[in-house]
Amino acid sequence: MRTIKLLMIEDEVDVLEINREYFEGKGYEVICATTLTKARFLLEEHAPDLILLDVMMPDGSGFDFCAELRKKTNAPIIFLTCRDENESVVKGLLQGGDDYVTKPYDLNILNARVAAQLRRTGIMTAGRIELSPLTVDFLSGEATLDGKKISLTQKELQLLGCFALFSGRRLSVEEIYRRAWGEMSPGATGTIKTHVANLRKKLKLDDSGWFELASSDKNEYIFSKIRY
Repeated sequence: MRTIKLLMIEDEVDVLEINREYFEGKGYEVICATTLTKARFLLEEHAPDLILLDVMMPDGSGFDFCAELRKKTNAPIIFLTCRDENESVVKGLLQGGDDYVTKPYDLNILNARVAAQLRRTGIMTAGRIELSPLTVDFLSGEATLDGKKISLTQKELQLLGCFALFSGRRLSVEEIYRRAWGEMSPGATGTIKTHVANLRKKLKLDDSGWFELASSDKNEYIFSKIRY
């Protein structure tokens, strides 16, 4: 199972360390940035699953940075704001943010908000992603659809897990590859196309099934639930 990555953007080092220690204790991989400049670099290098973004940063506004992030990632973004910034939260949410937490905050509440955003894209707990009636279990190495086991290779399982976790979101080939298998490599586009073709057959995605997997001429994919 791949550990879920959090990118935490916060200029107060003491707060950053407390948060990092807390979330690492919850099993997350935490990548930290004390400036927006560093955050830009870490975003490209690590492809985080969720971003915790302080609004007041030394080199810019988190609200403005959110709009920039939305051009590069579909990961949920939670703003960390002071009380006197709350009137601006609507602006941030309209620019692509998903939620906000007001400082000072309880870490247990922040953790609950993080978990809620991850569930919104597909439930992932203890090595399992559930997007009813689809289940992807990384510990057993199995996937089931409507109660029936689907025979998948390990790479197909990881790719399906990535699609299920980010259901309804537009994903580029580069982001898919990094999230499912790690660093990009030559021939990544062809590799993904091959595995996508296999998933289409095994999940019967072209036969009016539970899900569809659409692609674009920009090498992007969207995995969506179409039956409820």
